[in-house]
This record gives sequence, structure tokens and C-alpha cells, in this order.
Amino acid sequence: PYLIQQGFLMRTPRGRMATRRAWEHFGLSPPPSLADAPQELDLFGRQES
Repeated sequence: PYLIQQGFLMRTPRGRMATRRAWEHFGLSPPPSLADAPQELDLFGRQES
């Protein structure tokens, strides 16, 4: 739950997935499926930085 709250993981129908934020935290390039995805929104719909 903590990593989901911090925006590093997201829940999907297929299970948990690392977000673009998690990939960037480790200095890695996100896979193409995440590279074009919009940034995650916070609780109030604002884009996180």
C-alpha cells in the first residue's frame, strides 16, 4: 500500500505495475508502454511533479 500511495506502483487488472515515477527513481528508462502514458494524478486530480 505504501508504494501505491507514493506513486511508485499502480494496481491494474493484471496485478501491480511499476509507474514511470518508479522507473525514473532508479535511473532507468520506462518501457515503451509507460513512456507515452500520462503522468499519474494525485488525489485531487493535479499532475504530480
